[in-house]
Formats: sequence, C-alpha cells, structure tokens
Amino acid sequence: MTILKREEWHDITRLTDWDFEYVDHQTVFPDWMAGGENTDPNAWHGWREDYRNSYAEYVGTQREKDAAAYSVKAALQRSEIYENLPEGWKSNAKLHFTALTAIEYLAVVGELKMARFGLTGGWRNMAVFGAMDEMRHAQINLWFAHEFVSKDIHYDWAVKSYHTNNWVIIASRALFDGFITCTSAVDVALGLPFTFETGFSNLQFVALAANALDSGDVNFANMISSIQTDEARHAQQGGPTLDVLIDQHGKERAQWMIDRSFWLSSRIFAIATGPSMDYYTPLEGREQSYKEFMEEWIGEQFITSLEDFGLSKPWFWDEFIDGLDYAHHSLHLGTWFYRWTLFWNPSGGMSKAEREWLREKYPTWEETFGEYWDVIIHNINDGRPDLTLPGALPWECNMCQLPLMTSTAPKSAKFPARPGYKLVHNGYPYWFCSDPCRRIWWEDRNAIVHQKTIVQRLLGGEVQPPDLTGLFDYMGLGSDEMGDDAYGMAWAFDYAGESAN
Repeated sequence: MTILKREEWHDITRLTDWDFEYVDHQTVFPDWMAGGENTDPNAWHGWREDYRNSYAEYVGTQREKDAAAYSVKAALQRSEIYENLPEGWKSNAKLHFTALTAIEYLAVVGELKMARFGLTGGWRNMAVFGAMDEMRHAQINLWFAHEFVSKDIHYDWAVKSYHTNNWVIIASRALFDGFITCTSAVDVALGLPFTFETGFSNLQFVALAANALDSGDVNFANMISSIQTDEARHAQQGGPTLDVLIDQHGKERAQWMIDRSFWLSSRIFAIATGPSMDYYTPLEGREQSYKEFMEEWIGEQFITSLEDFGLSKPWFWDEFIDGLDYAHHSLHLGTWFYRWTLFWNPSGGMSKAEREWLREKYPTWEETFGEYWDVIIHNINDGRPDLTLPGALPWECNMCQLPLMTSTAPKSAKFPARPGYKLVHNGYPYWFCSDPCRRIWWEDRNAIVHQKTIVQRLLGGEVQPPDLTGLFDYMGLGSDEMGDDAYGMAWAFDYAGESAN
C-alpha cells in the first residue's frame, strides 16, 4: 500500500462491503435499524461523501485542532476575560454548555448507529469519524465549562442537565430522542446531519462564534469554531443518503422526514437561539437579528439545498416564516417570566436602546409585546418584582414540549393569541402549540413513545409534593441554581418615573 498513490488505495480502505455467505443481507441490515426498506444493496454503492479521510489524516487534523483550542484556553486561563464579560453573554455561554454538551454525547449514538447499519462501506467509514467528532465535542465542552463551575453553579449543569427532569431538558430530549434513538440509520442521516446540522447547528455555530468575539469571549469563540469545522464535515452524510433514497423510493419519505425534523428543530431554536441573539447578546455585539439570521442562513440556504434534490418547501413554510416575527419573542417573554425554573439567567433585554432595536428589526413587536413588558417594567419600578413571577404553570405542547405560547398578543395585534390546537386520541385530549406539531404527533403516534409534559407529570402524581417545592426538586433545581434576570432587572430603571401604558 505504501508504494501506491493515495487516490489509488484510499477507496480500498473505505469501501469495505462484501457478500454474506451464512446470512442474508436483510439479517445484517434489518429495515427497522438500517432503514433501507428492501432497497437493492447495490444501489448504495453510489453513495459518495465529499470529505474522504484516512484514519491517519483524521487523527492528525484533530490533534492540530485540539492543540489550537486548548492552547488558547491555557493562555487565557489566568486572565480576567470571564470576569469582564457582559452578564447577558454569560447566559449565552451557559445555555450552550448546559443544553448541548450531553446532546453531543447522544449524537455519538446516532453516528454509531450509522457506522453499524449504514448501507455502504463509505457511509459506515465516515460515520466512525463522525462518532469520534461527537465524542470530542462532548469532551471539549465539558472541559471548557468545568473552569467556570467555581465561579457560577449554573455551569455544573453542563454535566447535570440531562440527568434531570427540567422542563427545557424534557423538550430537548423529546427532540433528539426522536432524531436518534427511535429511528433507523437512514432517518438519522436525514434528521441529524442533513436537517439539524446542515440546516441549523452548523450555521448557528458560525453566528455564535462571531457574537462571542464581539462580546469579548475569545475563549468561547475559539472553542465553538473548532467544533464547527467537524460539524461541516460529518454533516455531509445526509446528502448522499438522500440521493439514494429518492432514486430508489421517490420523494415522499424523504420529504416527510426532513419536514418533520425541520419544524421540531425550529421550535427548539426559537426558545434557545432566538432569545440568545435578540435579548441576551449585548446590543453592540449583535451581528444580525434572529429573524435576519434565520431568513438568510436557514431559509434561503436550506431551501436551496432542498431544491437541489428536487424536494419542495415544507408544507408549513408560510407559518414558519410568519413565526419569525413573534414565536421566539413570545417564548422569551415566557422563559423570563418563569426564570426560576431555568438553569441560566435570562436577560430581559428591555432597556430603551434595546427596545428601539427590537422595533427596528421587528415592526410589529411593540403592538404585539410592548404592553406586556410595560406592565413588567411598571411593577419593577413600583417595588413589586414579586408580580413578575408566575403563580401557575403554563400548559405545554404534547409534541415539542414547549409552552403553548405561539403568541401572547392582544386581540388588536397582527398575531392574536391562540388557545392551542387540540386532538383527542383514545379518549384523551392532547394540546399542541401549532398545527405542524399536532400533525407530526399524529403521524408519529405509533412509532415514537412521546414524553409526558411537566404539567402531565404533576397532575399524574409523579411530582411529590404536588406544589412548587416538589416541582423544583423534581426538576433538579436547588435554591442556589434557579435562574434570575442576568442584570438584576437594571434595564427597567431606564423607565423610572414613567407610568405604565
């Protein structure tokens, strides 16, 4: 081998397919795990990845990336960069570490599923590298977060979060279990690499790195950029899989799986990335609004990639685009209101300058959400911050697990409040935040075990005692871990002396 040129030996090492003598192909790659649906095995020989690495090349590149990331961390460890970071940006970092670190580890399972049940050698080979990528991501996130545990207990949730029943974590588990645990290798490739990584996380990491630099967090920007280079490579597993699937079975299955994955990804992004970009990131560090980012990077580029494969826009596309004006604002208002149930400190982001920025970026924001924040601001300045905390729990969507807060707008607003979408199945009523969530739940009802919402668990007796004390304990939140406003509500003092509208 050593005397051959790379292009002469590389395909021999990656295309490790063979004919089975003692069992048939279906036994080795059963449809329920592989997802081939009795596709001719020879059809998968055309699967071609864009990135082709040998093991030696992979290890050498990863070593260089690790050395770069960890050396920057070591150089900055004794600096006071962290102490000087804006509190809003720290909330962004906490949300990333606590919500995504364990998901990187779960993604190892998804990659290993493709490494075992991928239907061609090149795919399985690439998935092995993908599994090592995801293990690296979990480790680097944990190592970077660990430094800050002594400074802020919230960083301990980088390890702790997915071992709890916090309502945000339940929502995230519902999403990623549906992508990884309950699906075949083909569906993992369509839901995780093609839709979530190519369409969402890979692009979000680019924006997150830029916002980190603008906020002064060189360490975080360096780490997230190092992760993003891996994502860009192993995300390429989706395209070749989609090519073969459409060629062999037409577009229907591929279209549904991508539509499903896109909608549910957009819902989790609306509660995590939307507030991060439009409220937590300091005003001077905002490159784009969440809507601008989603329209340019997620909308235009993802739709282009669908069209390249001959697929259509998701059936809910108009609802998704309309929701960019209000869905994440509504969820931000809700998470801030229920801040004690969070494992990070949300920033209200309502100073006069920030509010003017919101009006500029979202022309309907003031009429839709302004009066709610006016009441909150009045209560804070009136010395009644207790009135900014809830007395009851919101009902949650049985699909995405997020509060039924598609919009909390007054009747005069462009997007009036909705009571939720109902579906009765086997005599039991289920509620949904949107028609897409309702339809996806119905289609999945026999294939995926849906998680119960936190409210269903409370009403079903799983939370003891059945009160707020029992609920915080059930969610794993100690009194020193409950979230609060990142700036101690100082933004409200901009309006001191003004009456509520």
